[in-house]
Amino acid sequence: MTVAIVVLILLSYGLIASEHFTKINKTTVAILVGVVVWILYLCMGGDFVYRMHAGEFTDFLAGRAYSAALAKKFIADNIFVVYAEYISSIVLYLLTTMSIVDVLNNNGCFNFITDIVRARSTNRILWGFVAITFLLSANFYNLAVVVLMLGVMRNLLQNDMQRRYVGVAVVIASCMGGCLTVIGDVTSLILWTRNAVTPTNFSAAMALPALVGTVVPVLLIRNSLPAHLDLVRTRYGVYRAEESDMPLWQRITLFVIGVGGLWFVPSFHRITLLPPFLGALCVLAVLWLLNGIFNHRKIQSEAPMMLPGTNRRLRSEVFQVIMYFIGVTLAVSVLREIGAMQVVGQWIDRHIHDVYVFSIFVGLVSAVMDNICLVFSAVNIYDILPYSANASAYQQLFMQNGQYWHLIMLSGCLGGCLLPIGNVTGYALMKAEDVNLSWYMRHITFKVALGWMAALITYFLVDFLLR
Repeated sequence: MTVAIVVLILLSYGLIASEHFTKINKTTVAILVGVVVWILYLCMGGDFVYRMHAGEFTDFLAGRAYSAALAKKFIADNIFVVYAEYISSIVLYLLTTMSIVDVLNNNGCFNFITDIVRARSTNRILWGFVAITFLLSANFYNLAVVVLMLGVMRNLLQNDMQRRYVGVAVVIASCMGGCLTVIGDVTSLILWTRNAVTPTNFSAAMALPALVGTVVPVLLIRNSLPAHLDLVRTRYGVYRAEESDMPLWQRITLFVIGVGGLWFVPSFHRITLLPPFLGALCVLAVLWLLNGIFNHRKIQSEAPMMLPGTNRRLRSEVFQVIMYFIGVTLAVSVLREIGAMQVVGQWIDRHIHDVYVFSIFVGLVSAVMDNICLVFSAVNIYDILPYSANASAYQQLFMQNGQYWHLIMLSGCLGGCLLPIGNVTGYALMKAEDVNLSWYMRHITFKVALGWMAALITYFLVDFLLR
């Protein structure tokens, strides 16, 4: 049964990686395989439970004779429920942050983006998009930010090829911005909620590499653009964002509460030890309260509160990612419960024994397979070791805030940008601007690879200087 489960998951990984060619939705594959492997695990659960949870299972039996029914009950009550709780907390956080972005967008809190980037100068437009995306992605879920930014870009830029280059820069900036904090990306959220990293240490370690990983490829992309970009013209002149009738001070209030509240979520978790999604829910509740106060006239007159724009598309994109994450987590959790991940870790220790080399491997595979899948798999290969003053240098890599966790995050995100199929934001760009693999490989992949190597070198130098 172990072999059957591993083969089935490897086949699903292949289908996920080849989604662009097979046209089989990777979310469908992930969900189906995640459910099937848990059913297979349950069929032979007794053998796996005795191997991985012998002490707990013996206490559970409490002198009763072993039976398949008891083994299933133990799995349901003591093993599966742990993963279900973990998955639910991540999903609730993603849904909450999506709702926060919705509230802010509906009230015109992101209209400042168009005001900043509205110019013919390529430098102002390109670097304006990059800087805003980088900063917003550090606070909000980066897929939500990319969907918003691509919508602004399409309304502002007329030339298809110019939109492709700027769109790629937005994707890179969103991935690196998501690397900057533990709340900016699903993968960084995974590391934080598994206690592999702490928020302050993670941001300090990733700040310079993330900046370098953004600036280097964007500088190279800039050379492929003309000095002035072609802007969309309307009967009123150059496109402007839709003006909200909400006063400026109210929009600023909502924006500050949304961003500041999410920045406080890590502190909320540290102080209360409650799941991060509860802190995000508190922020959402305050925003909804203020939204009702500021828009009471619209609500009383039954005027529509949902403005036209990216809301429906944003929900669709995030929902797909959430379902994909659920499927991947279910599949990888079974690999961990049957001991397959531990075997992989032992093989890596014997034959590779270098976290930089392994992180490069993770990044390369992330180019063709979604980086959520790769980073989550890499996180589950090793346990987070407790602090020990007598630990060897290699063991220290796997302690909390160890290099291993930083490197797989950095390489997973930048490696996922080597091809547009390597991350969810790249898929959003492909669908929005009809970006194809051949064009991306000819014009973008090498630029991202140089940025990736520069980011890894920066991380190495910073770590060396701080020792």
